Amino acid sequence: MIQRVGWLTDIHLNFLPLPLVNEFVEKLSRHKVDAWLISGDIGESDNLSIYLKIMAAKLSQSIYFVLGNHDFYRGSIYGVRNEIKELCRQNPNLHYLNNLEYVELTSTVGLIGHDGWADLQYGNFATSDVWMNDYVLIRELASQKKVGLLPRVASLADEAAQHFRRVLPSTLERFAHVVVVTHVPPFQEACWHEGGISDDNWLPHFTCKAVGDVLREMMLAYPHRQMTVLCGHTHGKGEAQILPNLKVLTGGAEYGNPTVQKIFDFTPR
Repeated sequence: MIQRVGWLTDIHLNFLPLPLVNEFVEKLSRHKVDAWLISGDIGESDNLSIYLKIMAAKLSQSIYFVLGNHDFYRGSIYGVRNEIKELCRQNPNLHYLNNLEYVELTSTVGLIGHDGWADLQYGNFATSDVWMNDYVLIRELASQKKVGLLPRVASLADEAAQHFRRVLPSTLERFAHVVVVTHVPPFQEACWHEGGISDDNWLPHFTCKAVGDVLREMMLAYPHRQMTVLCGHTHGKGEAQILPNLKVLTGGAEYGNPTVQKIFDFTPR
């Protein structure tokens, strides 16, 4: 039974020299938790496996994670995902949530997750002057103009949405409380930055409406169940109550200063 869970997000270990990466993971090992959840942006494509191997070697607990946009920088989305799938096969305490149906944390709490992707639907992409490094450094998105970018990110977001649509009914039937881990905030109300909600210029690049629509629909259909969504991406800390039974926690982050977001205690009362 996994009762105490630590949550990390946007730790960007590539901004630390390797000795400090090891020091950070050593600090994690002293926390009294049963598992770790990571909601993306661990490193970049050429060092992601290195950091996950370090964590797997130094942490005795299971590590459940999704990937963020930075994790694919200077690589391919599908290439990195395949590499991480193989890494998890070789390391039994590494668990990529994209490849799992659900995880039983306790008899009443289940865990699911998927990377998600910013799908440019909230805010105003047509007038936005933001051009993310995603659109330059990720193979599947590079060399695209605005018109070509839209279907590509829509496909990635829809993949995440369909994952949740597939796994949520059975998970909600089984568990009273479902924890969802994803990288990109699935609602504009959860797109926190510097104490407020991002404006229409930035919202398209930092929200995934496709996933949010599925989560909202499911929780309206299961009013007797509870859902907690853990996400990151914006580096702004905040909490949004979307429905009476649907809450989103967005993690804060600072490059070069990874930290534990929160320790959850799911001990049955």
